[in-house]
Amino acid sequence: MTDEPSLLKIARDLAESLGPGDLDETLSQITAAAVGLIPDVAYASITLRHEDGRLETLKPTDDSLTALDEKQYALHEGPCYDAATDRAAQVVAPDLAHDSRYPSYGPVAVEFGVHAQAAFRLFERSGNEGALNLYATERGAFADLDDVAALFQSQAGIAIAYAHEVTNLNEALETRTTIGKAMGIVMERYQLNDERAFAFLTRLSQHRNIKLRLVAEELVSELANNARVAEDTAEHTAAGGEDAGA
Repeated sequence: MTDEPSLLKIARDLAESLGPGDLDETLSQITAAAVGLIPDVAYASITLRHEDGRLETLKPTDDSLTALDEKQYALHEGPCYDAATDRAAQVVAPDLAHDSRYPSYGPVAVEFGVHAQAAFRLFERSGNEGALNLYATERGAFADLDDVAALFQSQAGIAIAYAHEVTNLNEALETRTTIGKAMGIVMERYQLNDERAFAFLTRLSQHRNIKLRLVAEELVSELANNARVAEDTAEHTAAGGEDAGA
């Protein structure tokens, strides 16, 4: 069991590490904090289980972790697989070379240089589940993980919830901006006022059975592409004229 002064220090340092940010930034902060604050952790990553069951590694502190995580997904075996699925909310494997739960994955991890591993469920939201994966190069690590894991689950959960709100707000603002640009295109192209331009986009969205945001993105992208083509054509014409003059 982690002693109280050490736990309080980890809590204080973790709170300082998890600053306000969007979801992408927050997940990076969590894995970095795991390596910096949890004893014995050499590497960390997050496994996200999508609503369709697909598993994905996010924000590994070392790029080579992605291959190790994917090996667990492929084998359906390993601490990060167990914690990200419904097998267990928390898994500790202090000696992967001799862990009977992981006869196929254990030797792979040891060859990679990982001798102990732990993982625990970090969040559940909108059909998605995430687990924090911890890797140690020394055998026997993570014997006293319970208190630290609970601390990370609590503080990281709060940070992730806030990050979702920030991300959703940013996406809403981006969508509003894109729709505004698309309305401007329609108003200019068809000489419509803003109300009729919005109605035009809405009908197009309903007719094609796609979201209004996607219709707007297509129009904005089309205009940008046309502008690039026109610019390239003008440059080519100008260059041709100079060559003829020479």
